Amino acid sequence: MNAVQKAKNICIVGPSKRFLSGISYYTIRLANALSASNTVSVIYFRRLLPEFLFPGRARVGNDISYLDISQDVRVFDGMDYNNPITWYGAYRFLKITKPDVIILQWWTSSVSHMHILLKIFGVLQKAKLIIEFHEVVDPLEESILPIRLYSHMMGNILRKGLNTYIVHSTSDKLLVAQRYNIDPQNIHVIPMGLYDHYGELIGNKTAKECLSIKEDFVLLSFGLIRKYKGIIYLIQAFEKLPESIAQRCRLLIVGEIWEEREELLNKIKSSRYRDKITLINEYVPDNMVPIYFSAANVVVLSYTRASQSAVAHTAMSYGKTIIVSEVGGLKESLGRYEGAFFVPPENSEAIMKEIIKHYRSQKLYNPPTIGWDIISKQYLKIISEQV
Repeated sequence: MNAVQKAKNICIVGPSKRFLSGISYYTIRLANALSASNTVSVIYFRRLLPEFLFPGRARVGNDISYLDISQDVRVFDGMDYNNPITWYGAYRFLKITKPDVIILQWWTSSVSHMHILLKIFGVLQKAKLIIEFHEVVDPLEESILPIRLYSHMMGNILRKGLNTYIVHSTSDKLLVAQRYNIDPQNIHVIPMGLYDHYGELIGNKTAKECLSIKEDFVLLSFGLIRKYKGIIYLIQAFEKLPESIAQRCRLLIVGEIWEEREELLNKIKSSRYRDKITLINEYVPDNMVPIYFSAANVVVLSYTRASQSAVAHTAMSYGKTIIVSEVGGLKESLGRYEGAFFVPPENSEAIMKEIIKHYRSQKLYNPPTIGWDIISKQYLKIISEQV
């Protein structure tokens, strides 16, 4: 890296760990990676929306993650959706830190007004502005008319006149260009780094004992439970397994339920293999993540749509066999991973056949080379073209 790149002053904007999510982890990992050779600051969104509207409201503010920001990174913690005093605090923070470039993490329109304020503050500070799309559209927001209209209006204001745009896959690049009428030449693809910060695998037998699992073979569905995750198709696939295999299997569904609670619970209750299905409805603390992945023989991502998946990047970091729907950016992000096996979306028959292929598998694969040092270099190359 040359001296010009080392001199960059970068501010990253994203959610704090108060409303913990995969984007919180991403913000921390990106900031820490860039801070190895640059001056980096972070502005956190501390409160995203009224807590009673947040599906994970019971865990808001809980200390369930030990990943933290580097001491080299200056932090403003943070902006609240409803508190103009905190907005002014962010403005003062930018005046003091004087970033060359501000990177806005976008995943939901609920924080659009704070994004737009930071865009205005950045213009006043003569900083270059980058937006990084973790979603093209949020499917829940898109399904509710008033929110959809608000999202479109605020999104148009936010996206107009930025210096450049970042996505995580070529498919998202095409979607962003078409949906938001952005010049594809100004949209850059940077893959997600591996989510390899949770700790090492433990023995498969030990992990199963921790979870009171007696079955030989464990299928793991992990992460927030939302309609587009397609878990219903995974349960249908599990029900199609021959009884001789199903009786030796445990389907482990682990994640905080955000959508389709009753449908999911009824589907499990009515399943002929309901005694072989375990549902753990929680946002998993960091210390439990290695246990679930150590217990798993196969991770199944039965998504019906996706931009990217932090779960996939966690599973790859552990070298796990992954059965994954061929949708969105997942084919691109997992295509070079030897342990990824693709199935058509919304196809329980195909998932079932793939499960049978890997039944009894204990194989671990080499994770792909997408470390955060590589992500940092790609980012800095784009920044150097702007500043």
